[in-house]
Amino acid sequence: MPAPKNSFKQALADGQKLIGCWMSFAEGPVAEIMGTAGFDWLVLDGEHAPNDLRSIRDQLIALSASDSQPVVRVPIGEAWMIKQVLDAGAQTVLVPMVETGDQARELVRACRYPPEGMRGVGAAGGRATMFGSIPDYIATANDQICLLVQVESRAGLAALDDILSVEGVDGVFIGPADLSTDMGYKGDNTAPEVRAAIADAFSRIKAAGKAPGILGTTEESIQAFSDMGAQFLAVGIDVLVLAQAARKLSARWKQG
Repeated sequence: MPAPKNSFKQALADGQKLIGCWMSFAEGPVAEIMGTAGFDWLVLDGEHAPNDLRSIRDQLIALSASDSQPVVRVPIGEAWMIKQVLDAGAQTVLVPMVETGDQARELVRACRYPPEGMRGVGAAGGRATMFGSIPDYIATANDQICLLVQVESRAGLAALDDILSVEGVDGVFIGPADLSTDMGYKGDNTAPEVRAAIADAFSRIKAAGKAPGILGTTEESIQAFSDMGAQFLAVGIDVLVLAQAARKLSARWKQG
């Protein structure tokens, strides 16, 4: 029995447009609820949300019955972190702040078993192998791991072509908040210079045969990024979805 097929990775390779959402509650029951919403993919945010390995594992379990594919964002591109989330059952990993081709190459190695990489061969007792019930996991896992790298700085954009040349990088996610701040616009991704940089990056990513992705949190930004050609597009953050809906409900009924 081989490793489970990564339908998210296949959909990206097929050129499908995938709509997703960020998850920042770091709670299994919330992930289970989000898994019923119909999103193609859901990010388990290990960078800015209060996640640890156990909470990531619990959310992976909660989403196992959902058609929404989990994408685990690690806090930083460290091989040991990637190894842990892969062994916990993640098949798609998102790595922030990638700024060089060499860094991207090391991330590919972290996602793959030897001789192609350096992933530790110790998943027999973990969720990745369904606790040893997938006998051919090690022989087949490499092909089902999807690596997404975040380019979100001027340095990353300058090195984008080198990053795109790395075999094993399936998609490049542009981080609009960090990029706009690094460009001097303090998180304002609507600045014309920032929008032009994002559009140019999308074009280069698509030309290289990779999938471009991004997160939008307003109707305007979501539509703009969609029109630019974002292939995997996140359209909200669970915490903001709840906060905005709750505030609207409160305001509606307090008005009498």
